[in-house]
Order: sequence, then structure tokens, then C-alpha cells
Amino acid sequence: MKKIFVLSFISVGYFLNAQSLSNSPYATYGIGDVKYDNTIETSSMGGISTAYISDFTSSFNFANPANNANFELTSIKLEATNENNYFKTNYNNTKSTKHSTYLSNISIAFPLSPKLKMGLSYQPYSSKSYEIVHDENLEDGNIRRNEFKGSGTLNTAQIALGYEVNDKFAVGVRANYYFGNLYDLNELSQSNAELVNGYETKNNVRNFNFTLGASYQNLNTSTDRKLTVGATTTFGNTSNMTTDYTNSTYFYTDASKSVKSNETIIERKSISSKNLLPLQASLGVGYGEENKWFLSLQGDYKRGESIAYFGTSLDLQDSYRISAGGWYLPNYNNFRSYFSRIVYRYGAFYEKGNLKIAGQDINKFGVSAGVLLPFKTSSITRMSGLEIGLEVGKRGTLKNNLINQNYINLKLGFNFADKWFRKTLYN
Repeated sequence: MKKIFVLSFISVGYFLNAQSLSNSPYATYGIGDVKYDNTIETSSMGGISTAYISDFTSSFNFANPANNANFELTSIKLEATNENNYFKTNYNNTKSTKHSTYLSNISIAFPLSPKLKMGLSYQPYSSKSYEIVHDENLEDGNIRRNEFKGSGTLNTAQIALGYEVNDKFAVGVRANYYFGNLYDLNELSQSNAELVNGYETKNNVRNFNFTLGASYQNLNTSTDRKLTVGATTTFGNTSNMTTDYTNSTYFYTDASKSVKSNETIIERKSISSKNLLPLQASLGVGYGEENKWFLSLQGDYKRGESIAYFGTSLDLQDSYRISAGGWYLPNYNNFRSYFSRIVYRYGAFYEKGNLKIAGQDINKFGVSAGVLLPFKTSSITRMSGLEIGLEVGKRGTLKNNLINQNYINLKLGFNFADKWFRKTLYN
């Protein structure tokens, strides 16, 4: 059975690298819609993770690797996400919907010693999948079409280590490797002309950066109440991103616009930059009762950066996110009532985005909820089960003919935890 899980980890990871993700028109800018560090466990609690130390021995925290003092089992997680986006704009009173289902996380984690814990994870970090068409009626009766298309997925693989310095303080580090190709294409054409003028941007990403984390937790043994403080810093770029630009004219030979003919290159250039992933920091504080409930407040900051976009520099502003959330477990000792052993999660967040378009900040907010449905034989020391999460939110605005995005994301996953890789002692 363990060999099957390991083979599944490898094969599913290969599939994750090949999948296509759907997202909003705001993915046009920068590196697309960022989806990373948003597992079922954290997203169901509004995104809190920096000061979240699981009470259970089966859950590994990748967002802050210092928060794994209680982790004791080998854990394998497989998670999938179903995104449902509903768009509206006052420009021609246009409405649209987009749906996508994809594998969003695969991870394995295990303790190397009672104090040292290790995890390996593989997720999509961001994606582009958009198509925007603008038609303009000319005075001579012809139509000028300006079309924007984007595609590609940026994935990330990471290795995380957490070390418990003492019973209150722990530190951790995570190495992140980003890889993938992101494409943007702007095509200009007219109804009375056969040739199309296309400007294509290809970003080839092979980047490393590192996340450092620390946490402090003080448990009052007389009341089982605990206070937790956590912090993380993700350092900026440590390697280059290669961007290739091609400005050319051509025409398509098929209706699906996949085969070019008579292409003439007007300009072609390639540059390298280090402005893909900026400095990020997070600070969180939490309070709760052991094996009963937990509540946390978290603030995240991401420094703005400039990124090449169709040959020009696009300035992204500093952004921040405020999250609040937690969980509640009615009674883990009540084996007569299954609902008393379910972990209930809740949360909400507000995010000031890094985009500012037509004088408007593209912000985001949402609420979330979720449950961990333990397997029938799962105890408090081996909390394995089915994870379900739901997030409902809004992004953007209708002002200045911009786009309002409402979304409903459903997440589903499994957490398998057991004592693996341990020596059996014989008398």
C-alpha cells in the first residue's frame, strides 16, 4: 500500500505539470492569478497559517515550516480545486462565466527525528488563461480588432524543514523552485486586411527563493489555553527569468487560428530580469484551547515590483492582505457521535491588490468554511480524513468600465497519515 502511494505521488505530480487552469482577465497582468500557499486547510480558515500550529499529529504546515512541532506521522495529501468565476462589466453590459477543475496540491511529509520535520510539496503557483477581444468600428465601415490572449502555468516544488528548538520556540526554512512558461499574445487585425500584426511575449521561468519562519507558542497546562505568534519572510529573486519578445506579421491558414503562414519578423529580442517574485513577509497571532478551538489574525505584505509586459514596464504596487480564521472541534473523545469529531473551519480575508487600472485598485475579499471528516477509525493522534473547503468572494470593480469578478471555489482532498519509515523494535 505504501508503494502505491509513493508511485501515485510521482505520477500525479507529472499530471499536475501538464494541466491547464482557468482564471480571470486580471491574469493578463504580471504572472497571472497566484494560487500558491492556499491549501484546503489554510484557505478554509481565510488563509491563516503563519501562527497556526495544528493540534493534530497528521498535518504539516508548509507556509510556515516552523509550525510543525506537533507533527509526528507520515502524511500524504492529494487536493483538487473546482473554480467557478462569474464576470460582469458595464462596457456593453457584458457578462461571462468560466469554470475550471484542476489538481491543486500534492505533498508528502514525515518526521526525521522528534525535533526535525520535513515536507515535500508540488503545486501550481500561478496561471494565465484568458482571451479578451475589443472591436472598433472604423469610419470606412471596416472593423479593427484588438485581441489579447494568455496561457501557461507556473508551478512550484518545495522542500521544507522545521526544527523545534525547545517546547516553546521553533524555526523553519523552505526552498522554493518555480518553473514553467507563461505566454501573452496581442494581435491587431482589420476586416479589410489579410495580415495580422502579432506581439508575443514568452516568459521562461526557472527561479529559486527561500522562506524563513519562526514561531512561539506558550501553553498554559492548567487551562489548556495557548498563545501562538509566528512570522515568515520570503526573500526576493535569486535567479533570472528569460523573456522573449516577437513582433511579426502573418496570416492564419485555418479557422482555429493555430497555423501561421508567411510570417515576417519585425523585431525579436530577449532579456533577463530578476523582478518576478518580490520580497514577502507575514506576521500572525493566535489563541485557542488545546484540541478544542483556535482563532488567528494574520497580516501579509508583498513588495511591489516592475515586470515586463508587451515590451514595456508594468509597475505593480505594494499589496497587503488581512486574514482571520480558525477551527472548532466539539468533542474528539465522543465516538458515539461522528459529528462531534468533525473539525469545523471558518475564515475571512481582505486583500489590497497590486494592480491599479484606470485609477482603481483591484482588490479582493472573501469568506470561507470547511470541514475535516475523519475516517471511521481515525483518532485524535491520527487525524486522517476527507478535507472539504468552500470559498466565496469578489474581486475587481464595475467603475470605469472595469470587470467585477464573483467566484465560488470548492476544494476537495484526502489526508492519509500513518507511522511510516520507523524501525520496529523487537525484544
